Order: sequence, then structure tokens, then C-alpha cells
Amino acid sequence: MSYILAYALRFEFALPGDHLRTLAITIGAVVLVRHLCARVFKLSSGRWRFVGTGDIVRLVAATAVGTLLLLALDVMLPIQPRIPRSVLLIDWILHGYLIAGVWLTYRLTFERLRQFRRTKARGDRRILIVGAGEAGNLLAREMLRFPTGYRPVAFADDERAQKGRSVQGVRVLGTTERLPEIAQQVDADEIVLAIPSARPADLRRIVEHCERTDLPFRVLPGISEVLAGNIRLSHLREVRIEDLLGREPVVLELPELAADIQGKAILITGAAGSIGSELARQVALHRPRTLVVLDQAESDLCFLEGDLREAHPGLHVVSVVADITDAAILKRLFSRYSFERVYHAAAYKHVPMMEENPREAVRNNVMGTFRVAEAAGRHGVHKFVLISTDKAVRPANVMGATKRMAELVVLELQERYAETAYSAVRFGNVLGSKGSVLPLFRRQLEAGRALTVTHPDVTRYFMTIPEAVQLVLQASLLDDIRGRVAMLEMGEPVRILDLARNLRRLAGLPVHGGIVFTGLRAGEKLHEELIAPEEETMETAIAKVRIVRPSNRQTARVCELMEEWEAYLVAGRDELLLNHFAGFFPNLAISLERYEQALATPAPQKDERRGKSAG
Repeated sequence: MSYILAYALRFEFALPGDHLRTLAITIGAVVLVRHLCARVFKLSSGRWRFVGTGDIVRLVAATAVGTLLLLALDVMLPIQPRIPRSVLLIDWILHGYLIAGVWLTYRLTFERLRQFRRTKARGDRRILIVGAGEAGNLLAREMLRFPTGYRPVAFADDERAQKGRSVQGVRVLGTTERLPEIAQQVDADEIVLAIPSARPADLRRIVEHCERTDLPFRVLPGISEVLAGNIRLSHLREVRIEDLLGREPVVLELPELAADIQGKAILITGAAGSIGSELARQVALHRPRTLVVLDQAESDLCFLEGDLREAHPGLHVVSVVADITDAAILKRLFSRYSFERVYHAAAYKHVPMMEENPREAVRNNVMGTFRVAEAAGRHGVHKFVLISTDKAVRPANVMGATKRMAELVVLELQERYAETAYSAVRFGNVLGSKGSVLPLFRRQLEAGRALTVTHPDVTRYFMTIPEAVQLVLQASLLDDIRGRVAMLEMGEPVRILDLARNLRRLAGLPVHGGIVFTGLRAGEKLHEELIAPEEETMETAIAKVRIVRPSNRQTARVCELMEEWEAYLVAGRDELLLNHFAGFFPNLAISLERYEQALATPAPQKDERRGKSAG
């Protein structure tokens, strides 16, 4: 057909008699050559319903070779007049287009018929896809090609030039501002956000438009899957509060981390916690010689050990249930395993609870840090990293003050043990960690209660658990971190009220209402800080990671006090310990006085006649 049509086009459908004779003589040779090329290049070996770019490449090669063979035959055969060169060129183009057209027609017809039968039989959900880019295209193709139970019926995209265009045969009907109107127009059952590169601010705006439709909506995360062309319906998930944070997520590349950890003995304290467990998982990826995970919480530690052994069967994992202030067990561990890296994440972190229990905060956060860090120095550990917090900056509560003193302990030990690279890493609140505001909000929502926010204007810096762990690991690689504190540029702080409203929005509840203000608790600040006024920061080789450089270091030798404080604890002289500690932070005196009053308050007297407490 292509050969005959090429002659017809060449002579404008009025073939001269002699060229008609040439056409009749050569058409058999043309059919034979094209058929042989099709067999050689296996054009008919695949199922047409799965035809793809590889088949098109083979088609182009087969038609090109066939045309060259026909040109050679035309030169060798004694035919007059010869085949016009323009006929061979037109035949080449038409032959490829006609075969590709047959393939495409078959595939589209098969898919449309299957989709029609499936939709009629099963009643597929009608999907409105937000985002007509590469991710939306791949997702729509996935829905159309396979029996997924979903059918794309329309696209919405904020790029106005996209309006009216078709993606996989599905039209783009407008921008996200028109989502309610478009959803009603196409009778959509669900909305899918296929915009994995959207910024949090844009995602919040689109989510607000989705809410106006009263339809369920999900998001397709991960730009890496889009770049790899690996988009599946199984990747869809609910929009999370992390997606709506008021800043861009921080992604740090760790190309040198494998060499820094592989084949080494690693100790992680506080390994059962949110940060510690993620640290253990990421460290385990880089094949250390031995990974020792230490914590007091034996249940969570047991679960972590199980996860590590399942994910890394060949990894030598040692779980240790212990108190970080136990010098004897620390000595045995450091002597036995010869650690080369120590990540110290063990700490009490709940601000209101530590206000009521300052003795334990000092014992664990300060003296425990000293015990572990000092053991690291004595046993020649190469690197020691302390996990600190933004609450250590101009501390207004006991927890923050203990973490600030832990920083001072680590920095002072750097002078005592020069061979060990001591450092501290300071970051804000970790979103989703145990005891943080997000799990609290979710429990309140599940119970049908109002969300409790301390103050309408309270703000906090937030980061995800993976971000926090990446910062810790990245900081351990810096050459200029020795004896310093590292911090992450976390952008603008997030208002807790906005966080609560976003969570209600994702739960399908009215944004305004359902929130109760309880007032700031003891020791809580309205706004947190990442650096103190007397501190300066300097850039590092890693974007968004800075080094905190104090302009005037505290002169007190805090490490020398640890043995004295240990004696206070053993003797039960809590008041001396806390008063001594309070001398470093005069603004905490009220909190410590409340603790002393609590210890001095007599317990309710038992009514002997009734066998229960009186009053």
C-alpha cells in the first residue's frame, strides 16, 4: 500500500504508462524485501497491545534497511524507467507510518475496549488528577493500561497554557482554583495530587481548593519515582502534615558517609528513641563492623533490634539495656568493642515533666552526657556527636538548661581529649517524634476532642526525623566541627496554631474551631531560638549547615563539678545539687523552688478506720 501510494503521490495520482509498468514489475520485489526486513528485525514477534519505543526503533531500522536494499535492486535490475528516488523516499516514510499506525490503533482500541468493559462491569472510581506534568501523565497511563479500579476523567493544572490540551486522551479542564467546578462537571469520585515537586505553600493552597469539593484526595510523593519513570498507584498516600510545613524540606547528600562508617564499631545511646532508632537504621545501611544500640527502654530496643536484624542479616548488632550514668557498664562496653564513633542521643526531653523532675534531668542529661563523653575520650573514640536542641539557647526551662550544660561538657572535654573529635548538633522540634505535638494532636483527633494549643502566637522550628538524622551524620563528617556546635538553617518557625489547623484540614474538619488555648506551661517559651545573641555562626562546606562560634566562652569548668554532683546524688542531697546547678542559670530558680516544695509536701495521711486517705 505504501509503495503504490508513494507512486500516486509522486505523480499526483496520474501515473504515466511506463511508470505504471515499472510499478507492476517491482511491486513483488518490494513486498519480498519489506517482509524479509520485518522478519530479520522481528517486527511481528511482539504483542501489539504492548508495543513501545523499542518497537518503534526497530521499525525505523527495518524500513531504512529495506529502502536501501530497494535502492540497490533498482540500480542492478535492467528496468526502464527506473524507480524515482522520490518514490523510494516517500515509500520509506509511509511504510513506517502505516505500520506504526496499525500498531497504535490496535493498542488504543484494545485498551479503550477493555477500559469500557471494566468500567461498565466494576464501576471504576472517576479520578480528577491535579498536575498535567510528567507525574500526572505516568499516573494516567497506569490507570488506563491496567485494571486498577480507577479511571482518569480530567486534569487540572495551574499552568494556564495546559488548558484544553489532552494527556493520555484526558483533557485539562482548568486551574486548581476551579477544582470544585471541574469535579462537579466530570462527576469525579476522588482527587489525586500528582505534583511531587510542589512546595509546601503551593500544596497548602491546593489542599484548600480540594477541601471545597468535599471529595477524598491523595498525593503522589517523591520526585525520584517520576525521574525514574516508576509511577504506580501503590505510591499514592494521604496528604501528611509534613507535606504542609511552612518551609522546603532539607535534603543532604551523604556520599562520604559509607567510607566514614563502613567497617567501624559504632555506639548509639538513646537508640530506642525517635532520633536514635532512625540513626541506627541509617548507620546500618553503611555496614559498620559492630553496631551497639543502648537504651533503658527494653521493649522499644527489642523492636529496633528485630528490625535491624531483618533488614541487615549480616550486621553484628548488640542491644544493651543500661543507664548512661552507669560508669561500670560504660567501661566494659568501651573496652570490649573499641568504638570509633559515638552518637549520643540519650536524654530526657519533655519540658513540663523535667520542670517537675529537675534532679533526673540533671542526672541523665548532664551527668550522663559527661559519663559517655568522658569514656569516649579515655578509650580513644575518633568522633563523638551530641544530639542537642534549640532549647539550649538562652534556656528558659530545666530541660534546655541541662542540654546547654551538656554542650559545655562536650566542648570542655575536647580540650581534655584532643584525639577525640567532639561536637554537638543543635536542631528544633522533631515532627512526629515520641511525645511531640503531632502525635498529641492525632490522639486528640481520634478521641474526638479539641486540639490543645498553648498560645495563639507560639512558634517552633520543625524538622522531620530523617532531616534531623541526616544533620547528625553530616555534621560528623565536617572537618571544622571539632569542639564546636553545628546547627541547621531551618527557615522560618512554624506557628503551632497553623499546624493544628492544617491537621484539622487533613482530617476533613472545619479549620476554624475545635482548638482550645491552654496557656504556656512552666518553662515554655513563646518563640524558640537557634543561636544566642552572644553567639555567631559561620558557613560550612555543606549548604544549610552552619557552625556556632561563641564570642565569649563560659569560663566555668563544668566537668570538674561532676564528681561533686555525683556525691550529692549518692548522699541524697538533691537540694545542694539543684542549687549548684541553678547557679549557672539564675532564671530557673523558681522551677527549682517548686521541686523542693513538692519534695517537702507531706503525703496524705491514711485514715486507719476506713483504710483510705483522709480528705
